[in-house]
Amino acid sequence: MITILDGGMGQELISRSTQPPSEMWSAKVLMNEADLVTQVHADYIRAGADMITINAYSATPERLKQYGHGDKFATLQQAAIDCATKARDQLGRDVKITGCLPPLFSSYNPDLNNDYDIALGLYSQIADAQTAGVDILLAETLGSLLEVRAATTALSGRGKPVWISMSLSEDTATPALRSGEALEEALAFLAQQDVDAVLLNCSLPETISAAMPTLAQVKTPFGAYANGFTAIKKLEMGDIVAEKFSKRSDLTPQGYANFAQTWIDAGATLVGGCCEVGPDHITELSRRFGAHQE
Repeated sequence: MITILDGGMGQELISRSTQPPSEMWSAKVLMNEADLVTQVHADYIRAGADMITINAYSATPERLKQYGHGDKFATLQQAAIDCATKARDQLGRDVKITGCLPPLFSSYNPDLNNDYDIALGLYSQIADAQTAGVDILLAETLGSLLEVRAATTALSGRGKPVWISMSLSEDTATPALRSGEALEEALAFLAQQDVDAVLLNCSLPETISAAMPTLAQVKTPFGAYANGFTAIKKLEMGDIVAEKFSKRSDLTPQGYANFAQTWIDAGATLVGGCCEVGPDHITELSRRFGAHQE
């Protein structure tokens, strides 16, 4: 049975928001247009998603502190949980809600996160804020073995399923994290941990497809949710995503589902979308692979 995940939240919110893109990305929308967050969650549920991820990607302690909102960490984490819960309650579908432990400082740039003890402390703080309100603890877009180790350790022993999702480099001959460390090395570490699922996300679908034979060696359920950007580059603190990346014009819902088919053929049972993969894409995934596919 295939579990359908939701699609990207940040870019979807930016496209719908009345506010200009911000260095705080989706956290800014959560602060000022929380109903919009609920609407996007609801659209993914209507599209057939079996799971939705809370909109806490940009609400890390360090990001909020840098932009003068450090005192809002607990409030925004709870608001993210509340928006997802409200959408689920409104539609009355038994979808699962996953947490979100993202890169702590900025996406695609693991060099910014180079102190294990600091990372473990911050991830533990985020996990403390999310555990009671979610069904599954998810760490995503992890770009280095340090991030994988710290996030996994922070999530362990909390009584909830733990999912670990990693982002891959497009610049290596063999599958590697954005740090350049081999994907196989990260998988070897995770094989020794109490992890319930391993995924790849926020990478080009072609990159994920190339890595799928390596991922398929894991003993846990596995899957992927790719992005729809034309290319990926490191982001620095303060970069505005909408100004740095552009959306692919060729990745139609049908084309994206074709990529997902190859992942499923390799044994993946968890498929969804990341940045620039929206409700229409999830509708097609649900139609083709969901519990009520045609």
